Amino acid sequence: MSGAPRPDGAPEDPVALVTGGSGGIGAAISRALAADGNHVLVGYRGNADAAHEVAADCADATAVQVDVGDPESITAAVAAATDVGTLAVVVNNAGIADDDLLLRLDADRIDRTLQVNLRGAMLTTKAAVRPMMRARYGRIVNISSIVALRGNAGQSLYAAAKAGLIGFTKSTAREVARKGVTVNAVAPGFVDTAMTAELGDGAREALRDLAPIGRAVHADEVAAAVAFLASPAAAAITGAVLPVDGGAAI
Repeated sequence: MSGAPRPDGAPEDPVALVTGGSGGIGAAISRALAADGNHVLVGYRGNADAAHEVAADCADATAVQVDVGDPESITAAVAAATDVGTLAVVVNNAGIADDDLLLRLDADRIDRTLQVNLRGAMLTTKAAVRPMMRARYGRIVNISSIVALRGNAGQSLYAAAKAGLIGFTKSTAREVARKGVTVNAVAPGFVDTAMTAELGDGAREALRDLAPIGRAVHADEVAAAVAFLASPAAAAITGAVLPVDGGAAI
């Protein structure tokens, strides 16, 4: 059931859907959004236990299964959000990395990465903007990457998907701005997560050394940027790309 809007336009019963919310950056984002008063749907594809643990660690959250490669699963997750309250925030965080030199990539690997990292965000946003436009309020935040802005050898596939997400962010922002919906992107630098832990020590050190601050970015720092863009205070910010990279893109 939808609540009346507050004076700042935000609903009284905001719900935030975070895809890929069961670990790393997604978990930090889920906690931050819950702390800001949202009921958070912690999205997961396969690791239900991790998602339930994250939900239990949040002020107000529920784990929900959502496979961004499956349009029906996305539709069900958006419906679950509108059953709980007013869908106010969507964070397209689900993503995979399949790093390799371009000459070693086959069509199946390319299709899988693009499906999760780009197509999934597009389908989730498409499903979410309709109820947001009806409510004349919404915040969509896409998790891109600093690699999309500067490139990196061995990451052409990941960079292409995340750069496509930036173009999608800017174009969609123009389409829905008059309806009170903002669309922004956050571009993290090297963050210590389970996904980056799979990189070799040399690659991790090289990525860490790119940042003038001399350390990896913390997941909570990325989450703080997302929480701001997802807040009523960010109403005048749309189509923006906010690097959270320790200065690596300078």
